[in-house]
Amino acid sequence: MISIKGRQDGLLVTFDKEHDWDAQIAALEAQLDDRRSFFSGARLAIQIDQRTLSLGDIQDLQARLARRGMMLAAVISTSAITQSAARHLNLATDLSDYRQPATQTEKDVVTPRPEDEQSAALVRRTLRSGQKIHHPGHVIVIGDVNPGAEIISGGHVVVWGRLHGLVHAGAMGDDSAVVCALDLSPTQLRIGSHIARPPEEKRRRRVRPEMASVWDGRIVAEPWDSKKRH
Repeated sequence: MISIKGRQDGLLVTFDKEHDWDAQIAALEAQLDDRRSFFSGARLAIQIDQRTLSLGDIQDLQARLARRGMMLAAVISTSAITQSAARHLNLATDLSDYRQPATQTEKDVVTPRPEDEQSAALVRRTLRSGQKIHHPGHVIVIGDVNPGAEIISGGHVVVWGRLHGLVHAGAMGDDSAVVCALDLSPTQLRIGSHIARPPEEKRRRRVRPEMASVWDGRIVAEPWDSKKRH
């Protein structure tokens, strides 16, 4: 009915012209609520082809997104009426206008997002407590991820260092995603819809590169160089 894809500096939601608008809005809200931590703070563009939306329709969608901490940035349509309403609200009506440089703050680390939604965000630094990375594709960190730091990725997560923070790979529902680190010891580990926490009693363990993946409905970790692959 609808599709959500990551793009440069935001998300693109494509609506099916054959389905009822209200039903598709309800489906969108359900998907956003299901993964609210991943989508929160995102900019969003909607692509609706020739569908006609009034000023009130777009304002209603803006309000629904705002309640979820999201911002409507563009309405892509071939309808002149829809385009006029979008421009009245200072919204982009073309994807080329929608793209803007990413920004970076002390507590939120955001890297420029390439055109390819499956591409990786590369971070060459240690993530300190309170810093976050949210990216629709894969995430690669060259450095450590300290306790209190957070990575939420739509794809795989690779950390060339110590992973001691929170990590969620495959956050848009991809249970085939993996998490790799030279020292895999996160405070919380999620892959797709699965979650694993470290044991309450910390035991001495041999620090070695490991890869975590979903196997038989649960998250398991194995040596990164293991020849056994699922």
